[in-house]
Amino acid sequence: MKAQMFLNRKTVFDSRDFEEFYSRERPGKTTGRRALLKYYLHTGRVKQVRKGLYLSAPPGIPVVADPYLICTKMAPDAVLAYHTALQFHGKGYTLRNDYVCCSRSRVHSFGFEGQTFKAVLFPRSLLTTGQEAFAVDNAESHGETLRVTSLERTMVDMLQRPELSGGWEEVWRSLEMVEYYHLDKIVEYVELLDNATTAAKVGFFLDQHREQLMVDPSHLERLKARCPKSPHYLERSHKGNSKLFQDWNLVVPDFIVERHWDEQ
Repeated sequence: MKAQMFLNRKTVFDSRDFEEFYSRERPGKTTGRRALLKYYLHTGRVKQVRKGLYLSAPPGIPVVADPYLICTKMAPDAVLAYHTALQFHGKGYTLRNDYVCCSRSRVHSFGFEGQTFKAVLFPRSLLTTGQEAFAVDNAESHGETLRVTSLERTMVDMLQRPELSGGWEEVWRSLEMVEYYHLDKIVEYVELLDNATTAAKVGFFLDQHREQLMVDPSHLERLKARCPKSPHYLERSHKGNSKLFQDWNLVVPDFIVERHWDEQ
């Protein structure tokens, strides 16, 4: 059956995928689509992740759900982002079970087999300028194409919203696993975001890793031009000791400056 061929090819699929397949095979007929999907769910050939999202479960073969494909199926325009993107690129310090993508629309989070999946809106400045696809790569997983933010965009995104990436220690350790960044692309993305605090965070990180990442002074100068005019906090909720870095007008917690995690 051609439906079996579809299921053998699609390890993760949604209602739209199945509807497109069915309409190609049986043009003009829609009454049997739901019955066919219901049959495969009943026999165990298909497993439901959530409403409208499914796994293909070949007979006799344990189902290993690809969390990246599940995440990218959360919305038609989904892009793997934040720590999820870095982890996909093989650079995450810790293997996390919370997966995040960006989308233009609001999508409900859900859990599946001990993993959580969350969609957040693209940064407002990208939506306003139509630049959601800036520094987004096409990649492949289990024979299917997905979209994921580049290492450069991922770095900036993680520094901007560390709560989506496991917190500051995980962000710092993970970003330090990347041996090389295209620094021009990083600065260009920061300029697109047009956020002074983000510019300061990225500038501070690059300044702290100037030798390792071969940072040119011109990159730092472009970021300084975007920095806040008065001190901003790297982490506003931090209650402990902090230090002001005047070059960036950024107040940074001591545990980051002194890398307290290295003492553990």
